[in-house]
Amino acid sequence: MSKSNIEFLRHAIDEIEFLEKEREHTTEEKFMYDELLQRAFARSVEIIGEAIKQVPDMIKQKHTDIDWKSYAGLRDKLIHHYFGVDYAIVWDVVIHELPDLKQKLLMVLQTETHQ
Repeated sequence: MSKSNIEFLRHAIDEIEFLEKEREHTTEEKFMYDELLQRAFARSVEIIGEAIKQVPDMIKQKHTDIDWKSYAGLRDKLIHHYFGVDYAIVWDVVIHELPDLKQKLLMVLQTETHQ
């Protein structure tokens, strides 16, 4: 795997780790009232989606246990009419989807860098 492909995976993992770290210091209730945190989380989720989009198809085809299309569409899932963000969805993605994605991306990174 080329260095740039590794960077896309690493970038997504870095954003997930940022979200994990920040999540430790907040609750859903606090998150729903903290505009700065909401925007930071939403931006990180968008970055994850964009990084996933850049992963080459040959990598995606080898690692079919990841729903690449779904994760690449995270931004579209979050943004609604006239650019409104559904922060309940952001929180749900961070809590329920990203931990599993991180583990899978780490496995892809390990597999691809040792070939």
